[in-house]
Amino acid sequence: MSYVLRDYQQKASDAAVSFFANKAKKSNAIMVLPTGAGKSLVIADIASRLEGHTLVFQPSKEILEQNYLKLCSYGIMDCSIYSASFGRKDISRITFATIGSVRNHPELFLHFKNIIIDECHLVNPKEGMYKDFLSMLRCKVLGLTATPYRLSSSRDFGSMLKFITRTRPCVFSEVIYQVQISTLLDMGYLSRLNYYPMNPIGWNELNLKVNTTGADYTDKSVVKEYERIDFYGFLVSIVQRLMNPKSGVKRKGILVFTRFLKEAEKLTMSIPGTAIVSGDTPKSTREMILRQFKSGEIPVVANVGVLVCGFDYPELDTIVIARPTMSLALYYQIVGRAIRPHKNKESAWIVDLAGNIKRFGKVENLKLVDGGNNKWAVWNEGKQLTNVYFR
Repeated sequence: MSYVLRDYQQKASDAAVSFFANKAKKSNAIMVLPTGAGKSLVIADIASRLEGHTLVFQPSKEILEQNYLKLCSYGIMDCSIYSASFGRKDISRITFATIGSVRNHPELFLHFKNIIIDECHLVNPKEGMYKDFLSMLRCKVLGLTATPYRLSSSRDFGSMLKFITRTRPCVFSEVIYQVQISTLLDMGYLSRLNYYPMNPIGWNELNLKVNTTGADYTDKSVVKEYERIDFYGFLVSIVQRLMNPKSGVKRKGILVFTRFLKEAEKLTMSIPGTAIVSGDTPKSTREMILRQFKSGEIPVVANVGVLVCGFDYPELDTIVIARPTMSLALYYQIVGRAIRPHKNKESAWIVDLAGNIKRFGKVENLKLVDGGNNKWAVWNEGKQLTNVYFR
């Protein structure tokens, strides 16, 4: 199977190859590719073109397998998997790995020249497995992500989302390539999104309390607000309306993101055929539910804390955000489940029941802005979302 890169994918791959070939540059770098941009294909092309051994880190077993198989499908066979969860520990010119499996064996990879980290926003610059492992290897490192920011907290000043080239200390020092979400949308590579903010009557965000990390709202305050306004009943009524829209045209699938199991259970009790997927759902059961969801046998899936990364279903045309969040990354990943285009999908609906659209804006309006000297930030219609303290 051969492949042809889109123009922006080719530019991304060329930028990465030039970065690794440039002996004068010693610092690590990132590339920012939006959800739906085809990041796995770009990684495959980069890895196949690099000289010397290349280690490709993936954030999970599922994404590792997906990207490894994609590379193999292009006829590139000098690649392998080093992962304890797979029961495979093979080393080739291109080795796909999870950090947990290699962290205690840096000596096996001393001859490697290049490291690529998928979902590089997960790299903790202060401590952790990546920091320990990278300090033992003398490799150039390239990170790829759609969400190039991390939460940073200070006892004196509070919390902020920091662009990952601006953390102190920092693992990645510069952005060598980026493409805006709006650019891909204009080129027809992403689906159009229709946004519907539908807060329940009486919803008051001022009743929500921020947790000690500043990262999100406390469970207690969210539950209290849910019960005060009967959020559960409101959610059921909205999903029922979506299943029988006034246009008469059925949705391809309704994926509901909830924070707690209780909301999901209310949906299963009120709407026949609804299924729940959570972190406790066995893998085989989850795979069966998702197969039936994609085939139309299951009309609604209530998702409790999973399916925000790596869930690929381009026909999905309806997302219900049934939870408030202060996390820009979570909001973007949720919306991103419906942003992939499909020939049978004219546009996707984003139905928000908890004020998130007002808080963050439309995803396609997110902009990466370089303030000079790699002082990048994320903006949305005049509002700066990173490198500002939460209020």
